[in-house]
Amino acid sequence: MGSTADKAAGVANEAIGKAKQGIGSAVGSDRLKTEGAAQEIKGNAQKAAGDAKDAIKKSVNKVAGLVNKNL
Repeated sequence: MGSTADKAAGVANEAIGKAKQGIGSAVGSDRLKTEGAAQEIKGNAQKAAGDAKDAIKKSVNKVAGLVNKNL
């Protein structure tokens, strides 16, 4: 996945995870609360992966620009 797709999936997983936790709390389901927490953590990781991909891409582009400038 690209960085934008990772970020979008991360936001979706965070939202779904938070919703599951809320519903789990409302109905007294520890299983649903645990699933929600895990999904929220997964979303955080996906967003972090997207941010890392963006940072790497920017760094590579900067180096490529410097190399091309020196040619």
